[in-house]
Amino acid sequence: MSEIEIIKAFVDIKDPRRRAGQRHNLPLCLALFTLAIAAGNKGFLAIGDWILSYREQLIDLFKPTKNRLPSYSTVRRTLLHINYEQYSVCLANFFDIKPVPGETVAMDGKVLKRSYQVENDNPNSDSHPAIMLVSAYLVERGLILEPCEVDAKSNEIKALPELIEKLALKGVVFAFDAINTQKKLAS
Repeated sequence: MSEIEIIKAFVDIKDPRRRAGQRHNLPLCLALFTLAIAAGNKGFLAIGDWILSYREQLIDLFKPTKNRLPSYSTVRRTLLHINYEQYSVCLANFFDIKPVPGETVAMDGKVLKRSYQVENDNPNSDSHPAIMLVSAYLVERGLILEPCEVDAKSNEIKALPELIEKLALKGVVFAFDAINTQKKLAS
């Protein structure tokens, strides 16, 4: 396979899939997914159509083994098992997305819609509370930085200092909503 920068960007992500039956490597699947989303495709069927539409060009570009590209279902199965934190870090490094002095970083916590599960009648499925993330947004460039997942037994007020410390640079302005204007956070 050719040494393209987007492939190299995902080389460090650990592949959680079993070795048996693997036809396509993880960096190729992630590169195709990233490019398809960047091209405006929403949903795995649209990604599959995009891969089929540009099959020849993608084969010329990536030079995959046996001149075969993964199907949309292979890309979907790959995404189900990757570490999203590693993926977002690799993507941020690839696009060089970091706050610079003078920029405003807006931060807010949100609960992911329909992320909770309440099942009492299925012994194979554990109930779990909704997933909450704290997101950081670079206002001037319109870019979203890596989100931080909030512990299930906590809230965004306790998760915010960790994210601020991770992003803190001299001259960067942080903006929050009213719930995060706590005295402890200011110190």
